[in-house]
Amino acid sequence: MTIPSRPETARLLRSLEPPEWFLRHACAVADVASWLALRAAVKGRAVDRPLVDAAALLHDVDKLPAVGAPAALRHGDGSAAWLEDVGWGELAPVVRDHAVIRLADPGYETWVHTAPLEARIVAYADKRAGQRLEPMTRRFASWHRRYPTGEWNDNVEWLLVEARAAELEQVVCAAAGVLPADVRRLRWSRRALREASA
Repeated sequence: MTIPSRPETARLLRSLEPPEWFLRHACAVADVASWLALRAAVKGRAVDRPLVDAAALLHDVDKLPAVGAPAALRHGDGSAAWLEDVGWGELAPVVRDHAVIRLADPGYETWVHTAPLEARIVAYADKRAGQRLEPMTRRFASWHRRYPTGEWNDNVEWLLVEARAAELEQVVCAAAGVLPADVRRLRWSRRALREASA
């Protein structure tokens, strides 16, 4: 399996011409995920840190116009399909299930305990990082403000989703040997993106 390096990942993301708001989120998720992967490795857990780095930085590429993800694909599936198309299919299973809406899917109870640790780390980092690291309660409040009506709130059982997010947090933090309040960022992504622009 070939995992792209941090510089390769940053160059690919830059090539898609993402807006600054997108880069702030991608970097926050990548930095949080990298920190969690490092803590899990220090605790003796088997975790592919380069896989986490690359997948976390590219987890939302299906939101970018340059990717041209088919509208019929769910968020996450579009990122996974595109990564397969560009030859980085090993990242696909790690990004596929990160979206918050997936917490409402049947089978989540199994996924949170059986998915690769790398996928669970990326999914959790996405729940902790909007434009910066924040508690999940603040992140969920932001989703509620941004999507007050329509399909999002009508089709998602929020209490179930929030309970499952709390379970994901517990599982990932236990794997990393940290408390949720202790989660930090391992800052590397902005530097990689700056170097990719040079």
